[in-house]
Amino acid sequence: MTDEHGAPGDDRDPAGDRDGEGSAFASLGLPPEILRALDDVGYETPSAIQAETIPLLLEGRDIIGLAQTGTGKTAAFALPVLAAIDVARREPQALVLTPTRELAVQVCEAFERYAAHLGGVHVLPIYGGQGYGVQLSALRRGVHVVVGTPGRIMDHLAKGTLDLSGLTHVVLDEADEMLRMGFAEDVDEILQQTPEDKQVALFSATMPRQIRAISQQHLREPAEVTVRGGAQTSPSITQRALMVSYQQKLEALTRVLEVEPFEAAIVFTRTRGETETVAERLRARGHAAAAISGDVAQPQRERIIEQLRSGELDVLVATDVAARGLDVERISHVINYDLPIDTESYVHRIGRTGRAGRTGDAISFVTARERRMLSAIEKATRGTLAIMPMPSAGEVNQTRLTRFDDAITAALEQTDRIEAFRDIVAHYVAHHDAEQEDVAAALAVVAQGETPLLLDEEADRALQASRAPRPERERADGGERRPRRGPADVTTYRLAVGSKRGVEPRQIVGALANEGGLGRDDFGRIQIRFDFTLVELPELDRAQLERLSQTRILGVPIDIRVDTGRREPGERGRQDRQRRGDRDGRDRPQRARPDRDRSDRDRPGRDRPGRDRRS
Repeated sequence: MTDEHGAPGDDRDPAGDRDGEGSAFASLGLPPEILRALDDVGYETPSAIQAETIPLLLEGRDIIGLAQTGTGKTAAFALPVLAAIDVARREPQALVLTPTRELAVQVCEAFERYAAHLGGVHVLPIYGGQGYGVQLSALRRGVHVVVGTPGRIMDHLAKGTLDLSGLTHVVLDEADEMLRMGFAEDVDEILQQTPEDKQVALFSATMPRQIRAISQQHLREPAEVTVRGGAQTSPSITQRALMVSYQQKLEALTRVLEVEPFEAAIVFTRTRGETETVAERLRARGHAAAAISGDVAQPQRERIIEQLRSGELDVLVATDVAARGLDVERISHVINYDLPIDTESYVHRIGRTGRAGRTGDAISFVTARERRMLSAIEKATRGTLAIMPMPSAGEVNQTRLTRFDDAITAALEQTDRIEAFRDIVAHYVAHHDAEQEDVAAALAVVAQGETPLLLDEEADRALQASRAPRPERERADGGERRPRRGPADVTTYRLAVGSKRGVEPRQIVGALANEGGLGRDDFGRIQIRFDFTLVELPELDRAQLERLSQTRILGVPIDIRVDTGRREPGERGRQDRQRRGDRDGRDRPQRARPDRDRSDRDRPGRDRPGRDRRS
């Protein structure tokens, strides 16, 4: 999926990868149906983790894959797992455990894309925050692959609604992250309930002791595959990211090409079909654009490259493999219309600009579900992509007016041609009731055609309002980024589990993140008391509260609710106070009493439970 050998000056013929069923992947031993699916989505060359892992898994080996997010590891395990699925058996044959529901959904979608030609393979995501009814219905109908978070998988096992007895494959994706979130015991318990003769693939960015212990207990003579990340990009390339929805991509591309002062640009799309679609739409909007992909014959490719080099073309839309070996000095901008599926491809892509001592710009369009890849790119390149706004209608209009002024100035210098039009204008004014300025404006309208010169700035406000929000991201240096919200945005919630159960912050974060769809930056201060825990979160809606109210941590329902500051019946006070070093007596245990609206709350003395004092 990435150009592993596509270094500058590599002029191999990309047409060699054109034969319709992913020849580079075919050499790994994958079946034709999966190769067709890879061809459909435009995957042409395996990444390092895929090239090493897929043959081992097809042989039946257990593996430990040490690889960062963004190296293409999802396909590394999904493709061989799908190759082993028996479609006739309508029972779970593969289980993939992920730390978060977002990753579970992404992995499930990847499985579905790769299984497009396998005929009836059913993949089910199981995670907190989704109703049990949907999951139970799918399980009853029969599924082949289950992708889920440990907490919800444990719930189904406890209810007897998920049968793992027929499993042949288990994958632990981002195992170190699962352990960091407090799922070590859940993962171990789940693995204990799977058949002994299963094949296990464990993927992790790091190898802490707990991961090593799991591998020693549950994997049989595993092969270890390590992919080193950290390829750095050239400091001469300015890297930016533009948050968009999928529907906004074309508008974003045309606006960027209008406001950015570029000499030539290469636009990367993920699939072959998209290259021609995007190029055609750019041509319709006035750009000199062409497309190249694995479907373009080598002589035609060479002609297109020469047109780009000579200035006949300004925009080239390409796939990764088609752009292999491309070396055109005048390429000032690389635009990732689609983010690549691994970080190595990103480095190779943006390396097409900033060459021969020149500076370059790389702009990546990022949708909401691609935020993980954005973070992976930043970690792999040890840098940060500055977030740029969608160019506004005002900016586009200013650019167009400047160009229009320049065009008028250039035309005025062509005195021979101007003379002929001056006579036409004079003749029209002499025979019609019109001012010369109006006639000049009318000629501009005729020259402009049906395309308006200026964008509607009122309509633009809706586009700007619907733009995908800036993501909350981890810092590239590994430090924590502060949450982008003020105290007014925080609500304190009380959870009915505390230190007497041995709960830890990571377990609280893991449970709430999975069941409530929360991100790491949504969590504020976490205060673990003896009988309960206080957590600062963004205000949760009713649906989130209902889902979370049934969530269990260490087997205890958390019964989440907004904290009122009052002690709940039966909660311990003294021990809690001692743990916090708070000995001023303010938390002395009190009997529970009804919350009544009394006008004499400030009177001294203590109320008897259940009695309403009256003056």
